[in-house]
Amino acid sequence: MTILLSIWIKFIFLFAPFFVVSMFLSLTRTDTMKARRSIANRSVFAALCISLILLFFGSQLFTVLGITLDSFRIGAGILLFLSAVSLVRDGVRANAEVPQEQRDDISVVPLAIPTIIGPASIGAILVYGAELQGIEILFGVAGLLLALVFLLVCLHMASWLEKILGRTGLNVLSKVTGLILAAMASQIVLTGIHGFIQSAS
Repeated sequence: MTILLSIWIKFIFLFAPFFVVSMFLSLTRTDTMKARRSIANRSVFAALCISLILLFFGSQLFTVLGITLDSFRIGAGILLFLSAVSLVRDGVRANAEVPQEQRDDISVVPLAIPTIIGPASIGAILVYGAELQGIEILFGVAGLLLALVFLLVCLHMASWLEKILGRTGLNVLSKVTGLILAAMASQIVLTGIHGFIQSAS
């Protein structure tokens, strides 16, 4: 149960729900409530499919590319840290700018990618997938599902959250998320460096 709770919390902060809510509100400002719910459902489902692929095939990808897990930890941690810095500084994630011209269907691009699943998130999910072994992978999938359900609930309640918290409140929560992501990124990098030193000695 402790493992499930830990993984769930990690994925919640990894997906940065309050930042996603801000982007969702900006991208669906002129849509009806029914259309918003449909977009939210499709975007979270797309994010789930992408996340599961990354979670299950991360180890095989490392083998094919000849990359060690520790090397990828360091690279993914640095990328996640830069994303966290962007959240703290500007309230938005790196590589997740709102496009000037919205596409007809925004549920996959830009909502699922790169708003929910950005470059830093991809790297972190690959690392978590490679780290989880045996029964732990089931906890990983369960934690991922619970985090995306939490995100979906937040998107369905986006208008209510905006009324209660306001844009400033959502921005503050995004920055707090960025601080926690920075700590997570530091831990991933330090674990990678520690493993690299151990394997070299």
